[in-house]
Amino acid sequence: METKTAITSLSALAHESRLAVFRLLVQAGPSGLAASKISENLGIPPSSLSFHLKELSHAGLVNGTQDGRFIHYAANFDAMNGLIAFMTENCCGGNPCAPVCTPACGSDQASTIQIGE
Repeated sequence: METKTAITSLSALAHESRLAVFRLLVQAGPSGLAASKISENLGIPPSSLSFHLKELSHAGLVNGTQDGRFIHYAANFDAMNGLIAFMTENCCGGNPCAPVCTPACGSDQASTIQIGE
């Protein structure tokens, strides 16, 4: 992925409503959802939703397909995975990444950590 494409994708996701729409479509899977269902689930008015879907489509993050009178929108998983790969391409300087939190970091141990120690 080119830097310009990544910036376009990140810019599209840098809005609360668009991020919510994209996350909902990721949860819905490849079949996606009709615009009306997205509007119902997120409480976004149809006129606003149309604008946000246009921005996500322009960034290549969602695809819309006509189904009779309705348009079904689905997350573009290839674009999403490409963006994630771009963001993590040079993770840890080429060294294997250590997990952020090991199983030993469970909530029982977290409660024993004192601020200021």
